Amino acid sequence: MAFIITSFLTTPHKIFLLDGLGAMLSATCLGILLPRFPDTFGVPLGILFPLAGVACVFAVYSLACYFLAPVRWRPYLAGIALANTLYGLLTLWLVFGADLDLPLWGSAYFVLELIVLAGLIFLEWGVVFKK
Repeated sequence: MAFIITSFLTTPHKIFLLDGLGAMLSATCLGILLPRFPDTFGVPLGILFPLAGVACVFAVYSLACYFLAPVRWRPYLAGIALANTLYGLLTLWLVFGADLDLPLWGSAYFVLELIVLAGLIFLEWGVVFKK
């Protein structure tokens, strides 16, 4: 993991591209794909659409940071890392703490999303704090 963090330190704005594309993928899955199959995934629209909206905001933020490539990038990366951390905690609470009875595919989707998000969060914080 140290090698990956070091490689992002040489081109730190690329982590914003990774984050932005991931957020776009999440927004697409949460806002378009999962709502089309309510019986398969079993997540209420009142949970899917707000999560998709937040993912859209994150995508705009991260892609703007990628294309603008600010010289002082650490505060911006710390901002999206904190936002992703809070989003992960919100997702955990909404999906697994709200007493939903999700089918296997719904649970599997969110577990996979949270695993990928945890890896991204770890990477982002690692790059923020690496000198």
